[in-house]
Amino acid sequence: MAVPKTRVSKSKKRKRKSNWKRKMKFEAKKSYSLTKVLLKQKSNSFIYNIYNITTD
Repeated sequence: MAVPKTRVSKSKKRKRKSNWKRKMKFEAKKSYSLTKVLLKQKSNSFIYNIYNITTD
């Protein structure tokens, strides 16, 4: 028999939501930074060869 879930308080819900948004903001900033580096083609911290990409 199905049992309904207990209700979560507004403050707990807001904390979890803000934490999730903070993590996503950090990831977006990191990916944007990586994209800028790749477009400028001045990457020194990792190896990325654009000529060996295979397309199917």
